[in-house]
Amino acid sequence: MPNFGGGNMQNMMRQMQKMQKEMGAAQDQLNESEFVGKAPEDLVTVTFTGDHQMKDIQIKPEAIDADDPDMLQDLIVAAVNDAMKTIKDKTESTLGRFAKGM
Repeated sequence: MPNFGGGNMQNMMRQMQKMQKEMGAAQDQLNESEFVGKAPEDLVTVTFTGDHQMKDIQIKPEAIDADDPDMLQDLIVAAVNDAMKTIKDKTESTLGRFAKGM
């Protein structure tokens, strides 16, 4: 009876399971990591986890101007966007290696 590569298929399945386990561990590690985003002059600093949960926000007093609330809003947006980009870049660099293995 011909062998249709059953051994190779089992080996490939084991490798895929191993890769999935490693990928899950890498994702868990990313989720637990902290990422900091900063606005210009560090007037606003935010800290997020890798799963996009904000843990902290620091606002310097000089960023608070009652006559210009839009400035503070813009600084918060800049800091959050900076953190999101950092998370995205780190996620792509960490998990991208698994895509290359497929």
